[in-house]
Amino acid sequence: MLLLSFVPLLAEIDVLHLMFGGSGAVVVVAYILTASSLLSLFVIFYKLVAISQAQSQSVTFLDRFWESKRLDEIFRQAEALKYSPLAAMFRAGYIELSKVKKGQQGETGAMHEKMDGMENIERALARAKVSETTKLENLLPFLATVGSAAPFVGLFGTVWGIMEAFTKIAEEGKADLATVAGPIGEALIATAIALAAAIPAIVAYNYFNRRVKVLGSEMTTFGSDYLNILKRHFF
Repeated sequence: MLLLSFVPLLAEIDVLHLMFGGSGAVVVVAYILTASSLLSLFVIFYKLVAISQAQSQSVTFLDRFWESKRLDEIFRQAEALKYSPLAAMFRAGYIELSKVKKGQQGETGAMHEKMDGMENIERALARAKVSETTKLENLLPFLATVGSAAPFVGLFGTVWGIMEAFTKIAEEGKADLATVAGPIGEALIATAIALAAAIPAIVAYNYFNRRVKVLGSEMTTFGSDYLNILKRHFF
């Protein structure tokens, strides 16, 4: 019964008044959490577009890669796919292959020279993979931080608000339901804002992290296939 009578009083709390007309640590926490929530939504939208473009263009690149028979033609097509990590790996390997072949012109082409050239291409592909993975993972730590830290920040605001509420109650010398509900309800708003910020952030982080891992596996597989093709035809 006490809980049921407490709910209508909470409904009367003005959230906008808390944000713009209040004072103290609870308001500071509410502003921080609101800003974090808005930034998280921006990051989620940005990463959704970026990773979707990377995935879509990678599918397009793979189709063109296996359909074409000339590396120079694939290179021209890969230059147009700026967001594909697979296309970036191919460009890095193709540029290194061009350097290796140019360095071997007019030479005997000994076995150790061929092996050195192959190792250079492998390193170029590895560097490109690390670079593209870093791009894909960009801003994901921010979502993880918001998802893990926001509840604790909100809890801090709530605890602080409850402390201020009880201090006020002690000063006024009365603790009826009408006096307690308002201040404590305002303190609990900090936790609500924290959960509203943390839940989308952590869900989006897990989702994007999974998609980045899938793209990473595709890059590893493509790198192996690409090296096998170069070994058969050029080394």
